[in-house]
Amino acid sequence: MSAEILCIGTELLLGNITNGNARWLADQLAALGIPHHRQSVVGDNRERLMAAVRETAGRCRVLITTGGLGPTPDDLTTATLAAAFETPLVEHPEIWAEIQARMSARGRVCSPSNRQQAFLPQGAQVLPNPTGTAPGMIWTPPAGAGIQPGFTVLTFPGVPSEMEAMWHATAAPWLRAAGLAEGVFASRMLRFWGVAESTLADQVADLLEQANPTVAPYAGAGEVKLRLTARATNTAEAEALLVPLEAEIRARTGAACFGADHDSLASVVLEQLRRRGETLAVAESCTGGGLGAALAAVPGASDVFLGGVIAYANAVKQALLGVPAALLESHGAVSDPVAMAMAEGARRATGATWAIAVTGIAGPGGGSAEKPVGLVHLAIAGPDGCSSEGVRFGSSRGRAWIQRLTAGEALHRLRSRLLVTHDV
Repeated sequence: MSAEILCIGTELLLGNITNGNARWLADQLAALGIPHHRQSVVGDNRERLMAAVRETAGRCRVLITTGGLGPTPDDLTTATLAAAFETPLVEHPEIWAEIQARMSARGRVCSPSNRQQAFLPQGAQVLPNPTGTAPGMIWTPPAGAGIQPGFTVLTFPGVPSEMEAMWHATAAPWLRAAGLAEGVFASRMLRFWGVAESTLADQVADLLEQANPTVAPYAGAGEVKLRLTARATNTAEAEALLVPLEAEIRARTGAACFGADHDSLASVVLEQLRRRGETLAVAESCTGGGLGAALAAVPGASDVFLGGVIAYANAVKQALLGVPAALLESHGAVSDPVAMAMAEGARRATGATWAIAVTGIAGPGGGSAEKPVGLVHLAIAGPDGCSSEGVRFGSSRGRAWIQRLTAGEALHRLRSRLLVTHDV
């Protein structure tokens, strides 16, 4: 029987925060081989939360909740769950003592609202919170009409770091022991750039129809992904099913597949350069540091990525990158000659083996018929020379989208160039 996820918080319904907890929990359930068919979100409302929990109790074996645990007035989860199944709350002295100790260590005084966190439904097992003050619980409510046999609730706070620590320390071992798994799942995410989602889907159309392993496409800001998922009796068997499938997809798609799982274009490019013993610098205009940030986000980037220049103003392009005033006057800042001069200037200033430069119009204003919003020029300078090309991303998806695509496309082009210059 399956598990369900119920995320609690009005801020989720209003869109104030992204519901990353549901995604993370879904991934963990898949890793444990526990079927999971539904996710729900409910606000901080007692009656609606009670109704959602009662409904869920009639159709699943395990309910995992996040949010609504803590000392504030809208933290209603524990009390509402108890009321939904007409069960009294019982104080746990050990929880109260732990809360007091943690608050004291932080130099804070406990209030009556802190004490409410020590009350759990009668019969509930404490799910310890090693990094916060709000504990969760593992609770099987009393049997009753409309409740699935053995229905159990696991509650977690909404703070991701606390939830994840509690999951690994207590919840995952409990779920494994409960015997809920229907096999074990293994997955692999293949990442692509420079190919449209529809084109990629056509290349693997027959593979999208198979049942085990499955292949599912996802599209993002310039990147397309294929998620490969296999189910077997154990992890080794599931992973073995993915090996020939991944090999087949890579054979069909060639260099468009730049990596897998946690790879990024930045990490792949840095690794290419690291193997070659080469270095990189950047010169950015329209991305405003986004390209450098993508590179610096990769652990260990400092042995390859030397640095860069954010040159928005023409005066900065001239002073720091040595872009000739004549080029700016005759071609404009958004042009191939200026992009090339920026790349060569960054390479010269830093001593890097390679340099990337980007200059464009991210919008929403500043465009013209000749140079519309979304036009970006990308230049790469290296030991074999410098080249640049203009790319039109369009303006319909906004400034941030153009900036993300520019950074990704620039890295993709350097990766492609390194592939044809005898990457080792």
